Amino acid sequence: MRWGVCGTGAIAEKFVHALRRIPDAQVVAVGSTSAERAESFGRRMGIQRRHGSYEALAGDDGVDVVYVASTQQRHCVDALLFLESGRHVLCEKPMALGVAEAEVMIDAARRTDRFLMEAMWSRFLPSYVELARLLDQRVIGRPLLLQADFSFAVPEASRHDHRLFDPDRGGGALLDLGVYPLQLSRLVFGEPDEVFATGRLTASGVDGQTTLTLTHPDGGVSLLSAAIITPGTCTARIMGTEGAITLDAFMHATRTLTVEGADPQVIETEPASLHFQIPEVHRCLGEGRTQSEAWSWTDTLAQLRITDRARDQIGLRYPGES
Repeated sequence: MRWGVCGTGAIAEKFVHALRRIPDAQVVAVGSTSAERAESFGRRMGIQRRHGSYEALAGDDGVDVVYVASTQQRHCVDALLFLESGRHVLCEKPMALGVAEAEVMIDAARRTDRFLMEAMWSRFLPSYVELARLLDQRVIGRPLLLQADFSFAVPEASRHDHRLFDPDRGGGALLDLGVYPLQLSRLVFGEPDEVFATGRLTASGVDGQTTLTLTHPDGGVSLLSAAIITPGTCTARIMGTEGAITLDAFMHATRTLTVEGADPQVIETEPASLHFQIPEVHRCLGEGRTQSEAWSWTDTLAQLRITDRARDQIGLRYPGES
């Protein structure tokens, strides 16, 4: 499978390294809004075709699928460009700023008969596969409470030009970090009945800290937090009627699950890596699918419905939104 990479930032570099762990994946092209950055990234990463615009990458007929790693406010427009050009798309999370954008992207994937998936890579990690198995086997009985945090403090001296503090680049704690505790909540409990959000907006207008309380149909409760202005535990704990499971830091990329209950154990899995999601993309493409059952369009839309509700409650708006 021939991959192109849209973007030249840190996550794009990590993804190129991840691709090279997959035997049937080739990284054949990179695109940037800057010819200089594309050339520099391509030389450093050993990528032969280096495009100085996303349009040029979209027009590269030697590319089968594009990993979209541009900044978050660009995900929709960039994914649409590649889908309309006949490329399949794996789009970095969050796939869109909100439900409205995601629906446009999904409609384009349907219309062009192209594959589209949000890169919610945590769900494909061995630790999360094992966690899903433990929950299915009810090793802690019926889950009652989830506490999950992903928080850290960006140094104040760096905040003035940091992407996480830039509303023009879709910054903020909720959409960048909070999606990880949220996807865990949905793995444990499914969709919530109610969403209660509190947050603190920074001087730049993004959320520096957001806390979600979700109530679920079976009586379960999720307490989720994300921050870019204060450190947190970066752990998660699922408490059930017959025990508990703890995900060590960092909870979105943990390799250690600690199970308490009738059969206490510490489970060590393979280290986290972006490469675990790639075989799922290849499988879906090989079977002619336009979406993955493991992380579907329904999953992406469900996440965004929750973050849309939370954003409404804390007053978080991005440029161009009403």
